[in-house]
Amino acid sequence: MKGRAAAILMAVLLTVYLVLMGQRAVMFVLTGEPVAVLIGVFLIALPIVGAWALIRELMFGVRTQQLVRQLESEDELPVDDLPKRPSGRPERAAADADFETYREAVEADDTDWRAWFRLGLAYDASGDRRRARAALRTAIGLERTARRAAA
Repeated sequence: MKGRAAAILMAVLLTVYLVLMGQRAVMFVLTGEPVAVLIGVFLIALPIVGAWALIRELMFGVRTQQLVRQLESEDELPVDDLPKRPSGRPERAAADADFETYREAVEADDTDWRAWFRLGLAYDASGDRRRARAALRTAIGLERTARRAAA
């Protein structure tokens, strides 16, 4: 819940920033001076890109949370029993040892979104956020494909 509140706060702050940036951009464009218009155009593009990135990240969080709830309801969510450091993060050696189980499950069936999701959690526990997000995105895509095929 703490992570969700932080994400909402950051989204609100970014939205306020984007709105203010958009207003300044319009003011630059309305001056009519070539350099100011150019700056205004770039400042208009920035909030558009920012809004796109914000929406993409929020949708990633929503879809990930939906998959967590689905795995919980199926009682297939991995148990977080790794030893923890004082910061609360799993100990790296234990997470790396646990990782092999999830990697092998994906190698056995690379079309199983559940295996990819668990692999993403294992990457995160091992401290590799980039690969964790990639694995979770793969899980989201596979689950979406499976849901469409079942419909």
